[in-house]
Amino acid sequence: MQSGPFTITVSIDEQRLHLHESGRLVMDVAISAAANGPGEILHSECTPRGRHIIRAKIGAGCPAGTVFVGRRPTGELYTPELRQEHPGRDWILTRILWLSGLETGKNRSGEVDSMRRYIYIHGCPEEDPMGIPSSHGCIKMKNDDVIHLFDLVPVGTSVLVQEAAL
Repeated sequence: MQSGPFTITVSIDEQRLHLHESGRLVMDVAISAAANGPGEILHSECTPRGRHIIRAKIGAGCPAGTVFVGRRPTGELYTPELRQEHPGRDWILTRILWLSGLETGKNRSGEVDSMRRYIYIHGCPEEDPMGIPSSHGCIKMKNDDVIHLFDLVPVGTSVLVQEAAL
């Protein structure tokens, strides 16, 4: 885990993300974790638990609502009309904080590797409700919240995802 000043803790039970800087709470926001609940297996569409780090940050400088597919901006900005045109799309917007597991056999390597599962903290459509599980395994945040988080934390920041309340 990174020894820097920032640590992120995600509570699946509470659907909340807390950011601490040098032990002081600086962000407490509602998120949306997986509709399928917690779990680590590839293709499960569950949110993986345990210790992670932010391995990569994608989307610096992109406008809020930038649509990403395969971690690349498509050139589109999200609108409800665009959603109607692409009803099956998993909307990954604005910023991506790509997570990598640190616990071999739990969230790293083989069929449980969070990075190979493309588990992110990312923005989502503003009309998506926060505080209730609805993602495909990632941790969704409101766009303003994910921009704020993205701008604060460096690559290597520790992220603990747990079921229990924070």
